[in-house]
Amino acid sequence: MENEAPQNPEINFNTRIPLEELQQAVESLKEQLGKVIIGQDNFIELLITGLLANGHVLIEGVPGVAKTITARLFAKTLDTGFSRIQFTPDLMPGDVLGTSVFNSKISDFEFKAGPIFSNIILIDEINRAPAKTQAALFEVMEERQITIDGNKYPMTPPFMVLATQNPIEQEGTYELPEAQLDRFLFKIKVDYPTPEEEVRILQSHHQRKSSLPEDNIQPVISPEKLLSLQHQIGEVLVEEKLLTYIAQLVIKTRNHPHLYLGASPRATIAVMNASKAMAAIQGRDFVIPEDIKKVLVPVLAHRVILAPEKEMEGLTRENVIEVISNTIEIPR
Repeated sequence: MENEAPQNPEINFNTRIPLEELQQAVESLKEQLGKVIIGQDNFIELLITGLLANGHVLIEGVPGVAKTITARLFAKTLDTGFSRIQFTPDLMPGDVLGTSVFNSKISDFEFKAGPIFSNIILIDEINRAPAKTQAALFEVMEERQITIDGNKYPMTPPFMVLATQNPIEQEGTYELPEAQLDRFLFKIKVDYPTPEEEVRILQSHHQRKSSLPEDNIQPVISPEKLLSLQHQIGEVLVEEKLLTYIAQLVIKTRNHPHLYLGASPRATIAVMNASKAMAAIQGRDFVIPEDIKKVLVPVLAHRVILAPEKEMEGLTRENVIEVISNTIEIPR
């Protein structure tokens, strides 16, 4: 038959929101990180999604899988303030937030800001600090401000916490409280590279010789541009049936027999915001079910607790969330 139309024609959607600038920014970020970071495409995509969704990210993996260096280089691609805090068992809240110091010249106390006062905060080995220091992060991660001696000190936007932790080593570590885990948009598990990627890592290090990874990275997004892109994410459309779908997924975690603790309403909002950012990265100004399913595990896995007997059977949180995802009917 002449001029037969293809069965699956490619459809071009005319978006309400101009996302060309956002997509260019995302490609620039990936290009810069790709100069040094080999593989880890999903890790990088989730980092960018978290940034655009204005959320914090917890990065978990064994030593040597490029958790810290990726977070550090990711921060360098942004033309913003950057602060790195190495958490240790003797770290006190004042070492992170700052403290009031007596100034003899004015005969009064004045506040000396701690390293948390920046835009991108890298907290290395977050599970090494005691509960008192962990609790000091609650307010700043949720409300973007700290309160010292009755005075409130707001963070300058954009503000994002990137935290790393090692799941293997237990000595000298403190398990993060559930209230703090709930403040992270994503928990990203970083795995070992494939054999092919490991060869490319060796080639990259060999070709780079003595130059530092930071030497190859250039900042590509200004604070003003980032805030504008984050505002665009808020405009992405989510249909009513998809909002119901998100709610059903999260509510299912609260009454699932394999889970001792389900996800909170904060998790429901996190799934929606992450889905909107994921849709925008794909060039769409509307969310589809695939966006929701793609962010579901990194948003929910750290917010739920397995029933003890299921944990002993070797079941994982990710397994249960995948089952829930396959149980709830996708809206059409």
